[in-house]
Amino acid sequence: VQLQASGGGLVQAGGSLRLSCEASRIFSGGAIGWFRQAPGSEREFVAAMISGRRAVYADSVKGRFIISNDNAKDTVYLQMNTLKPEDAATYYCAARQGSYYARVVSGDEYPYWGQGTQVTVSS
Repeated sequence: VQLQASGGGLVQAGGSLRLSCEASRIFSGGAIGWFRQAPGSEREFVAAMISGRRAVYADSVKGRFIISNDNAKDTVYLQMNTLKPEDAATYYCAARQGSYYARVVSGDEYPYWGQGTQVTVSS
C-alpha cells in the first residue's frame, strides 16, 4: 500500500490549505489518519476518517479542520481553516485496516505511511 500526501505550502495565519492523501488502493473498512510533527516536537494526531464515515479530530483542530474522503479517487482530504502558527508542521497521512475506534489516535496503530507534506504558517 502506498500513500501520497500533497497540498502543503506557505499560508498566512487565518488562511486555509487543503491536504490530500491518495491511497494506492481502497481502505473501505479501515482508517486513514493525519498526523503532524513540528521540529523538536512529538508526532501528534490531527484527524482520522474511519470506514469513510466517522471523523475523529484532535481537540486542537476541532472546528477548524475537516476531514473528508472521495472513495472514487481513493483520496482523503484535510481541509484546514483558520490556520495558526502552531499548526505549522510536517503533515503525514497514514492508513490501517480495521473499522474499530480504539487507538485511532495512536500513530503506532498505522502500518502504512505516506511521505510528509510541509505546512508553514506565517504570523
